[in-house]
Amino acid sequence: MSKATHHALPLRFGTVGNPISTPKNGGSVGGVQRIRELGLSALELAWVQSVRVSDEMCARIRAAAEEYDVALSVHAPYYINLNAEPAMWSAGRERLLAAARAGYKAGATDIVFHPGSYMKSTPEVAYRVSRDRLAEVVDTLRKEGVHVTLRPETMGKSAMLGTLEEVIAWSQEIENVLPCVDFAHLHARAGDGSFNSYAEFSAALRKLAEGLGERGLKRAHFHFSGIAYTRKGEKQHLNLAEADIDYKAFFKALADWGVEGRVLCETPNLEEDAVLMQNTYRQAWLRRTPVNA
Repeated sequence: MSKATHHALPLRFGTVGNPISTPKNGGSVGGVQRIRELGLSALELAWVQSVRVSDEMCARIRAAAEEYDVALSVHAPYYINLNAEPAMWSAGRERLLAAARAGYKAGATDIVFHPGSYMKSTPEVAYRVSRDRLAEVVDTLRKEGVHVTLRPETMGKSAMLGTLEEVIAWSQEIENVLPCVDFAHLHARAGDGSFNSYAEFSAALRKLAEGLGERGLKRAHFHFSGIAYTRKGEKQHLNLAEADIDYKAFFKALADWGVEGRVLCETPNLEEDAVLMQNTYRQAWLRRTPVNA
């Protein structure tokens, strides 16, 4: 099956990392093909340890994504902290730049990364340091002609940079930056079971719409999964069936708000839940009650 039929739903669904059922030696090209076979249409390349991919491989990934109509993003290495000591930041900066450069060659439009932690700073100071460093990375990429959107991710522990408000504020202040909102992380972050209702999901979508205008909900990039947590926040990702997260309410909110973009699954059973998410959303989309924001 080559060029896929045009994608009918406003949201594309896929996985962070290759589907588990990708053939053993398939690599990212096999991952792209498998996404399409599953009836999905997005893939986040999980370059979370390091970026080791040749220009030739990037060209092959890009060609496969175009052939199968699969939207690509990259998850940059975990070892990036916008608020790190200068020497540590220098290494993190190189990792983020490497992910963006290679991702762009591979046809990825969006580069997701973990923004880091507050360390010993106050959230206000950490925010400003992070903003200035992120702006400098964006500037470097712009000068190099690397056209990607950098997406700081909302994080699941209160000690980490990456509240919904912080990722929106960076996106307001720096061009070519938009949030990657991980709704499971936001559910886990408070550690008390909150942020798990239609009203709370809607309130978050309203914040995105009010803070970022059209870009907030028409160029959305969301992660979703079940999640285990303690009072300190995220513990581990869970399959939807084993978790307390109200995924039906979440997809109803996305449908009612007319969100466009991508939802990437991060549960342990990856593609199984990605397909479940897409089916749940499709039902919600057919029965949607549009919100007059």
